[in-house]
Amino acid sequence: MLLLNLLFFTAFGQSSSTPAPSAYPRTAAYQGVLHPIVTLDKDAIQPNFKDYYVVGFPIGINLWKTQKLGFSVEMVPLIRAQGATSRVANVIFHPGVLVNLGHNFTFAGRMAFETSGRYGITPVISKIVRKGPTNSYFVAVPVPVRFGNNHPASLTAGFQFGIIF
Repeated sequence: MLLLNLLFFTAFGQSSSTPAPSAYPRTAAYQGVLHPIVTLDKDAIQPNFKDYYVVGFPIGINLWKTQKLGFSVEMVPLIRAQGATSRVANVIFHPGVLVNLGHNFTFAGRMAFETSGRYGITPVISKIVRKGPTNSYFVAVPVPVRFGNNHPASLTAGFQFGIIF
């Protein structure tokens, strides 16, 4: 056993001459609250908060490969409240690419696959508004574009805020 430990630490341990590891790749998890504001398609303009209320809860993991480029995967359960009832109306699987734009701004180019049968893209611009020692707070503007499931193409504007761990 001593020999195995010695081999392990010799092969994988850092010596004083080994440079410190890079800060990348690095991971971060986040949780947010998403409010779609308005959805536009060729047939209608559908504001949230009027006849119904939809709220989403994005949960994701970001893997930053370098300071400028990363990958993210996100799940977004959407709850719809209308009248006296509410239900999980949709869940979105949202993989995408992250680009650090500097000054605490990030662009996320996401693909979207919805349990409702719709699909599309979701470009997102986010900004870290407060950095802390263990977490940060952000705001974001997602603009989902959706197709499929016998509905016209649509574009939605939303507002999101959350915490990064």
